This record gives sequence, structure tokens and C-alpha cells, in this order.
Amino acid sequence: MLQSDLPKGIQRITALPHPDLLDLWKSIVVDEDIKSRLLSQAVVSFTVRPKVSRTVLPLHGAILLVGAPGTGKTSLAKGLANELARLMTQTKFTLLQVDPHALASSMMGRTQKAVSDLFGQTVAEAALKGPTIVLLDEVETLAADRSKLSLEANPVDVHRATDAVLVQLDALAETHQNILFIATSNFPQAVDAAFTSRCDLVLEVPLPNLTACEQILTDCLVGLGKTFTGIELLPQSHGYAALIKEVHGLDGRAIRKVVANALTSRREVALKPQLLSLEDIRTAAKLAMAARVKEKP
Repeated sequence: MLQSDLPKGIQRITALPHPDLLDLWKSIVVDEDIKSRLLSQAVVSFTVRPKVSRTVLPLHGAILLVGAPGTGKTSLAKGLANELARLMTQTKFTLLQVDPHALASSMMGRTQKAVSDLFGQTVAEAALKGPTIVLLDEVETLAADRSKLSLEANPVDVHRATDAVLVQLDALAETHQNILFIATSNFPQAVDAAFTSRCDLVLEVPLPNLTACEQILTDCLVGLGKTFTGIELLPQSHGYAALIKEVHGLDGRAIRKVVANALTSRREVALKPQLLSLEDIRTAAKLAMAARVKEKP
């Protein structure tokens, strides 16, 4: 489907399981307990929720992933969706990726209507065809904390948009038990408490620990070594363990950016990446860490 043909607010529609997403779940470096709990919650949403009254288990079919930027929340959500579809082989799943910014409007009432149409029509119609997973990235854009919004500084439409999200979540929970919402937020304190309370699971995706940092950096170097022979041997070099400590405290995306920046540290490395050294990576890591410290209030 062409981008221009997609319903308003939908960034991409993907049939699951999808070959491009098959390796994503395994490649995401997070604690296995987090993956296990996420997958179990997603499965329950499709195996238990349709069969049990909401007066017994008030499940909305919603998961919220929170954490710092770069920790892999969006990738984790996509990987979860595909892994769920792979496990539940009885039927095909559909993944709807929402672009929350496409729903915003400066015209009074337009944002609220766009949200209502997205949930009440686009999502509901997809669910009529089969199990549907909806990815709501940056959910604070759609479900902003109303208690922190000033009606003078923020249009009433923002409040109404959040109201619409909550109303539609409740309605779909009653009428379509084959929908799972996976929301992400870098700023959980900006998400409306009423939305958070409707989520069946709220899970923090933490910064990688030392073991995870080593795995992320090693995977990156080994992958790079497939194109530029020799780089894959760097993890075996003396001083590699000390280098891991240099990147500890950075998120997964930032660790990979460190390697990218290390390739630009010297002209000869930029011209011939095989010359990349641990010292190049260490220098880039120190710069990244210094920049991260400056970002903190």
C-alpha cells in the first residue's frame, strides 16, 4: 500500500509474521525476564481476555513501555508483535504503526475527531479482519497528562484528544478483544494517569548493564567486520573489558553511535575502516559520555 493510500494517522501497515522482523526479537539486547514477561502478557491478551469478563479481569489489551531514548522500546514493540504472531500460528496478525504527530491539528476539534476516527474506524475495521496489534509510539503526544496542562497555554483540543483516546480504549476493550495496543514513551511522567491505569502492563526498559553493553558493542563490531575484515577481532583485544566500562551508562543506540563516530576520529580510519582501534572507540566513548553528562539538568 502506498503511503498516500494509508488512513490518516497510520504510518505503516504490516502483515505478521513478517520476514523482515523475524530476527528482531532475538537481536534486541534486554534482560530475558523483560522479554518473557512481555510475551506472556501479549499472549494472555489474546488467549484469556476474550474469554473472561472485564468485571473479573479488567484487561484493556494495552502494554506501555517506558524508558530513556535509545533503549530500544520501539524495536522491542515491533519484535514483540512479530514474535507473538509467530507463536500464535492459527491466524495472521496485522500491525498498525501510528504516527501521532499526523493526528495533531491547530483547528479546534480536529485532533479529537482524528483520534476518534483512528480508533473507532481504522483500528476497529482492521480488527474485524483478524487479530490486530497497534503500535503507539510517543504516546504522550496522544494521551498528554491533563493535570499538567494549562487551558490558557494549551488548546482545549489537547484535553479533548486525551479524552477521546480513553473513551476509544474503553470502547474497543468491550467490543474488540482481538486488539493489542503497545505504547511507548520516553517521558512517562507526561502520560495521562488515566491512560497508564488502563494499561495491563507498564514496563520500564532500562539502560543496558555491563553484560548487555558488551553484547551490544561486540555485535556491532562483529557486524561491521563482515564488511571491513579485521574489526570483528577487536573484542578479543587486550583492554576490551576496560572499554566496556567506558560505554556503560549509554543506551544501546548511543553505543552503536560511538562506533560510528570512532570511524571518523582519524582520516586514515575514515578512508580505511579496517584500521579502527580500541583507542579510537575509547575516545569516541569519552566524548559521548561527556555530552550525556552535559544533557543532564
